[in-house]
Amino acid sequence: MPYNAHGDRYASMRYNRSGKSGLKLPAISLGLWHNFGGVDRYETSRAMVLSAFDMGITHFDLANNYGPPAGSAEETFGQIMQHDLKPYRDEIIVSSKAGYYMWPGPYGEWGSRKYLVSSCDQSLKRMGLDYVDIFYHHRPDPDTPLEETMQALDYIVRSGRALYVGISNYRPERAREAFAILKQLGTPCVIHQPSYNMFDRWIEETGLVDLLGDEGVGCIPFSPLAQGMLTDRYLSGIPDGSRASKPHGFLKPDRVTPEKLAIVRQLQAMAHERGQNTAQLALSWVLRDARITSALIGASSVDQIKEAVGALDAAPLTAEDSARIEQILRS
Repeated sequence: MPYNAHGDRYASMRYNRSGKSGLKLPAISLGLWHNFGGVDRYETSRAMVLSAFDMGITHFDLANNYGPPAGSAEETFGQIMQHDLKPYRDEIIVSSKAGYYMWPGPYGEWGSRKYLVSSCDQSLKRMGLDYVDIFYHHRPDPDTPLEETMQALDYIVRSGRALYVGISNYRPERAREAFAILKQLGTPCVIHQPSYNMFDRWIEETGLVDLLGDEGVGCIPFSPLAQGMLTDRYLSGIPDGSRASKPHGFLKPDRVTPEKLAIVRQLQAMAHERGQNTAQLALSWVLRDARITSALIGASSVDQIKEAVGALDAAPLTAEDSARIEQILRS
């Protein structure tokens, strides 16, 4: 059945400027890290992407290694773009990344110019796109000179392969150096993608979020729900099909501890007082800081995306709310 986007898709979504750039992103963005690979059901993946767009989510985040198998999430998204979203390309922000292992030999990972340009070309081919809106270096390379990596990002923009560049998983010291090089080259970094949630606050503790604010660089945290721990999903055990139930998943069962579950139960009670569920409260908490451009969610169903977008309906957290959450997290 031909897809026609919902007419009022922009009515309720909030859009935030990425740092001091001209780029605006939805407050909730959809990441295709899990559940969009070749092993997943295409119609489910398609339904999630199209429903997200109908809800005003205009930003879809990928990477060359997303799947499994690696590359297949971009292929899935490419099919959806060509069959359904092609008429809406100018309304959509597509991002991809390169940095992790993709092919054998010395040029198949990290941050060399050879790898980054080749990887970007492969990503464009898999998605059937002429360009991506944002291209990230996915992780710092301890061996390649930072100047080479940043020059490669600059070249990717100047050659028309991307409109903007970003970095991911960079600590503050390295990020500051990267920003300075990109500014000098004339292709400033517009966004940083770190992990961040109530249980993982390194961007606060290291001063990264302060640096991003000072530099005018946007911030789009991934794993805002701590791989599902900051939801109601694990309160009665580890359900089949959940991330913690998968033997090779990123959320290991031993991380779902009684101590963390006790915290989640207290957060659940607070969320219910606010007319939210735990996941929505966790998203409200991530988005409480004006320096956070967007929360990058993952999803395995349309209902989970609706739930995440519903977080925007609640009143912003007050100073008293934030203090209460801090007390719960210390308990």
